[in-house]
Amino acid sequence: MSDFLIEHTPSAYRYPLLIKHLLHAPMTQAADQEIVYRDIGRYTYRDLRERIGRLASALTAQGIVRGDVVGVLDWDSHRYLECYFAIPMLGATLQTVNIRLSPEQVLFTLNHARPKLLLVNVEFLPLVEQLRDKLESVEGIILISDDGTFPASVGKTAGRYEELLAKASPDFEFQDFDENTRATMFYTTGTTGVPKGVYFSHRQLVLHTLIDLVGFGSPARQGRFHREDVYMPITPMFHVHGWGLPYAATAAGVKQVYPGRYQPDLLLDLIKTEGVTFSHCVPTILQMLLSAPNSNAVDLSKLKMVIGGSALSKSLAKAAMQRGIDIFAGYGMSESGPILTIAQLREPELTGNPDEEVELRTRTGTPVPLVDLRVVDDAMNDVPHDGKTSGEIVVRAPWLTMGYLGNASASEKLWQGGYLHTGDIGTMTAHGMVQITDRMKDVIKTGGEWISSIELEDILMHMPGLKEAAIIGVADAKWGERPLAILVTASGDAIDKEAVQSHVKGYADKGVISRFAIPDRIKFVDALDKTSVGKIDKKALRAKYGDG
Repeated sequence: MSDFLIEHTPSAYRYPLLIKHLLHAPMTQAADQEIVYRDIGRYTYRDLRERIGRLASALTAQGIVRGDVVGVLDWDSHRYLECYFAIPMLGATLQTVNIRLSPEQVLFTLNHARPKLLLVNVEFLPLVEQLRDKLESVEGIILISDDGTFPASVGKTAGRYEELLAKASPDFEFQDFDENTRATMFYTTGTTGVPKGVYFSHRQLVLHTLIDLVGFGSPARQGRFHREDVYMPITPMFHVHGWGLPYAATAAGVKQVYPGRYQPDLLLDLIKTEGVTFSHCVPTILQMLLSAPNSNAVDLSKLKMVIGGSALSKSLAKAAMQRGIDIFAGYGMSESGPILTIAQLREPELTGNPDEEVELRTRTGTPVPLVDLRVVDDAMNDVPHDGKTSGEIVVRAPWLTMGYLGNASASEKLWQGGYLHTGDIGTMTAHGMVQITDRMKDVIKTGGEWISSIELEDILMHMPGLKEAAIIGVADAKWGERPLAILVTASGDAIDKEAVQSHVKGYADKGVISRFAIPDRIKFVDALDKTSVGKIDKKALRAKYGDG
């Protein structure tokens, strides 16, 4: 069999897929392009490359070697982008620490990942100091500050980020190594049990970057990411590599804007002053931007926005389209690195009719290249591709996590049958269009019928005066389960139970949804619980209201 492998000329370079190689094109073509941080400062790609070298030199001086783990606790910043490159390029592993987890969960993730060094924004220093005596592997802490101000009294540290970079050499020589070397790791948000560690190699992240560029760059017009765009993430960089797009934006050499802590007024101002044209976020962040006091004063008509993390409701998509935003859904998960599908429209589908387009823009989308996506029954048989028959979505792609760190049983369950199990229920059309109908654990069986919580939530969000809606299933002696609607009304709007039921009944009368979906249990609350990345936290809601 070896006779069929290609021959290698002794002098030929065997090009490994390493993160460092993503810098070749931008340094050749866009060295003077800008990278902006909040309203604080800006520098060029040439400066970025120099600072990556300085950071690598500084980390090496701190004793970081190949195989070590370095954790980062920071807001979305140019510094985080430097860490995205410098730490993996050393052959070390970047742990992006989820700063929005509870202190107990942060401690668990740090002791489980075992970082040798932490890079910590001073805003998170109280958290780290609270945990310091319980940290099992951390040997040093490097402090980060936007304005150069540091606490007067602080425990022993390994130095300050900017001071260490200023003293370090930019001329660090990054060596080649196996492309399957672990580059990054982070932890799922723990919607079931303790957070699970997922990890990705250099090869996986390079392939994911290329597919980001292909997937978002293929359309003729709608949802297209290209070299003239101005990119700003509004998805935390600690969460699934900021959906992988900071790597893609850097490889493409586009202008990048990093907003730090998410503040609606600043985000809108950066969109306006820096000319941001491409971004991504979860639905709650988009809702925050659209409802901010000064939102209407900012022109959003040049903005392309990918929505993921939770289902994009038609009502929210329409609100964004009314502001001129090119809105569309994307789908993935922590374990998939994340990209799997994108809901981009083809030219004939760009009718200009919002009612027609919103149906397509809010779908889960079609798989990007190299993704083998199936919709299967309990026996792993494909269900009909008729857009109606539901099954679990399972996938293969070259960038999916190979397991959960130190958790063999959960890893085998994740990959049972040789496909990664997403835990999402969905359908597929004959043309490959995927539509998620629910999470497996969120489907409600009532009166012998399956009710999609996602579909019912979307119907509710078309009701004037509602700001947020969540549906969970609660036990019922007669029907097995019934939907409980947990609702947040817009400020000053009064809505009663009968109005909600009448609204849903209207859709049931049209045959859009089963009459069993009409909720007889409705609770109005001031706010819905959210996960650390801004999704509605169904686990917390079930814990609070699971008895109905």
